[in-house]
Amino acid sequence: MSTDTPATSATRPQTAERGAQVDPRGQQFAAAVTSVVLAVVLLAAPSPVAIALLAVQVVLFAIGAGLGVQSTPHALVFRSLIRPRIGAPRELEDATPPRFAQTVGLVFATVGLVGFLAGATAVGLVATGFALVAALLNAVFGFCLGCEMYLLIKRATS
Repeated sequence: MSTDTPATSATRPQTAERGAQVDPRGQQFAAAVTSVVLAVVLLAAPSPVAIALLAVQVVLFAIGAGLGVQSTPHALVFRSLIRPRIGAPRELEDATPPRFAQTVGLVFATVGLVGFLAGATAVGLVATGFALVAALLNAVFGFCLGCEMYLLIKRATS
């Protein structure tokens, strides 16, 4: 998933167009924040606070899936506050697999939200739990489950 793009190109702003590159550390940061949000949702479910937090997470996933991961609030915080302190990455990644992962997260979070809103708490808990596991894998181990799914699907269809 990594490229041989020099770190100096990492300082250029990226767009949500095909071929855009992202700092994988930013994806881990976003996954960590998402993990905290989803854990709170699971701990507080099915309260109005949990439903509101999950609704916010759905919107964040929708931004990442629709506009690209470079356009999310997480990316802005990472670029503005964290990356200047830790420096440029050694390598960048193609933004397409993380964008697909955001779509997968969007699906699970939406199913969870609909489940909670419909009174199907078990559906909400399971769907949110799956999203949390995927986010934790990325946050803790740098393993993007949705990205790997994207690559497997791409290989299988080409």
